[in-house]
Parts: sequence; structure tokens; C-alpha cells
Amino acid sequence: MAEDESSALPSAPHQRRVRYSGKNPRRFEDKYKEHNPERYAGTVAKVAASGKTPAGTHRPILVAEILEVLAPQLGEIAVDCTLGFGGHAREILPRLLPGGKLIGLDQDPIQLPKSEARLRALGYGSEVFTTHRSNFAGLPRVLALHFSSLAPSDGERVGVRGADLILADLGVSSMQLDDPSRGFSTKFEGPLDMRMNPQRGESAGVLLARIKPAALGNLLEENADEPEAARLAATLAGKSFTTTQELARAIRATLPNQRKEEADLTVRRVFQALRIAVNDEFSALETFLRNLPSCLNPGGRVAILTFHSGEDRRVKKAFEAGLREGVYADIAQEVIRPTPAERYTNPRSAPAKLRWARKRGDP
Repeated sequence: MAEDESSALPSAPHQRRVRYSGKNPRRFEDKYKEHNPERYAGTVAKVAASGKTPAGTHRPILVAEILEVLAPQLGEIAVDCTLGFGGHAREILPRLLPGGKLIGLDQDPIQLPKSEARLRALGYGSEVFTTHRSNFAGLPRVLALHFSSLAPSDGERVGVRGADLILADLGVSSMQLDDPSRGFSTKFEGPLDMRMNPQRGESAGVLLARIKPAALGNLLEENADEPEAARLAATLAGKSFTTTQELARAIRATLPNQRKEEADLTVRRVFQALRIAVNDEFSALETFLRNLPSCLNPGGRVAILTFHSGEDRRVKKAFEAGLREGVYADIAQEVIRPTPAERYTNPRSAPAKLRWARKRGDP
């Protein structure tokens, strides 16, 4: 009898069945709902209704109030200096059309292409919406590039070389906070980075390793109003921390008598102070405020969202000085804050403060 050919073949090595990892993956990279919120709109809505911000998404803050103070009109030129997720731009754009344009700035090379693609998918082509990878301090250069690229037949208003409305949202986007690879929070273990543009500058870990205690103490006071700045600086300065949670543990160990709520606030303040320093945010804001009047057309409006006292103080003083000097015709006399309803549905809006100004001249 002939030998069965199948019995002569070597058997395939046994492979273990892939173990089921459960419906709630631990790694951020495996959380598909965070990376595709449009597909899971129902889940996102459910999380938002519970008073939480769905991970991987960003909810624009004070949208109705911003639209009221900026009052976008057909044919106007708008600039969103911090495009982020594109939530504010999405509301402003249809109010400019037909005839208007929106220029979006963002220094984050990871999020900018995603936001541009998101708005392109809504039907906004390059004739009405353009983007530039830059922070808000680069606004004069971006406007110069924009207007120099236009042909006379492009239909721009004669003599116009500025914007009719400018928005700057100075907060960190939820996409950055929720992504552990960016190192902005302790929600997940991640590298101690905190750079808005990971391709430039030094990380928060490098900054801590080289800074002296006195300089770190000043940084914590100036950037976050941290009451325990001196004690924290003495412990943290010159030390090597590689991950976010490693730094958070060191902060809590420095102040062991704090209650959990107090310790969490201290951690957030230290992270805020380091993020501001790493990205040179105050210097960029001061440059932006100094150049702002020359970037606005006569009658142009500007709205700025801030999230801590250092930012708000600078904006308030710049607007007040502009009003005294006759640059601005009107400014916000009081800050505009989120309503209780918005703070509930979007807890990250709680510290937001909105100020606005209108340049002198005919609108």
C-alpha cells in the first residue's frame, strides 16, 4: 500500500491562540475610540453628557461668547492663531462665506495636519481656509506671506493687509493632554516632554536636570503661583526625571502632609509651570500682544482665551494700554467666564477667561 503523502509532511508548529485582551485596552495607542471620535459619536456623546471630556477629543470653549464678540461677517478675513482641534474655526468659517477666508496657525506638527484634514473634509478648500505651522508670535510673518502670495485678481479688498478678526486660545488642547507620548499630564505614564513642537527646544526633563533651585523656584512662582515653590525647587532642581509619573511621585513625596486633592493641584501647577517654560509661552504671548494692533484692520476685533493668572494679567494690561493710547476703541471691562452648564459638560473649561478688544476705525 502506498504511504499516505500527508503523513510524510512535517507538521506545522503549534501556535497559541491570541489571548483576548478585553474590551478596555490599557494602552492609549489601542484605544480606537479616542483616535476615531467621529465613528463612536454615541459613546462620545454619552461621556460628554456625564460631565467628562471624551479622551482624544477637544471641546471648544466659550464658542457662543467668542462668536458674539468677534461678530464674523461675510467676506471678512479671520485668523485662528491656535487652530488646535479646529472647533472654533469650524464655527467661524461658515459665517465668513461667501467671500471670506480663515487662516489657521498652530505650532504642533502632529495635530495641525489632522485638523486641516478634518476641516477639508467639511468642504473648506484652500481658497477659503489655509494653515501655517507657526505659533501666534509669528502672526505678522504669516499675514505678510498670505497677502504677498495673492494675485490682484484674487478679490481681496484694496489696501487690506490685516485681519478683521483674530482669535487666540492659549490653552493646551485635550488631544495633547490625553496623549501620553506628549508628556503633558500624569493620566498615563509617558516621557517627560511637554513641548508643543516636539521637534524643537528642550524637554521638561532636560530643563529640570540643568536648572538651579533658585531659578526653578522663581519659575514655579511666576508661571503657576505655586505656594510651595521653594521646597519643591530644592527637591526637584538638578534631578533626572524621565517620565511624567516619576516626577508626579517626587512632587507628592516632597509634600507628604498634603491631602490628595491638594497634592493633585500641586502636581498640576508644577506641570503647568514647566510647560510654560519649555515652550517659552510668556515671551511668545508678549510678542503677540505687542504686534497685535498692526495685524488688525481698522475696526478689527480680537478675542483671547487664557487659562491662568499670568496669561490673563498680560492680556489685560496690553488691552488697557492700547485703550489709553487710542489704539483700541473698546475693550472688555470684565472677563467672560464659562457658564455653570459649560463647566459641567466640559470641566476643562473651568479656568478659562475671555477678554476682547476692538481696534479704532470704521468696522
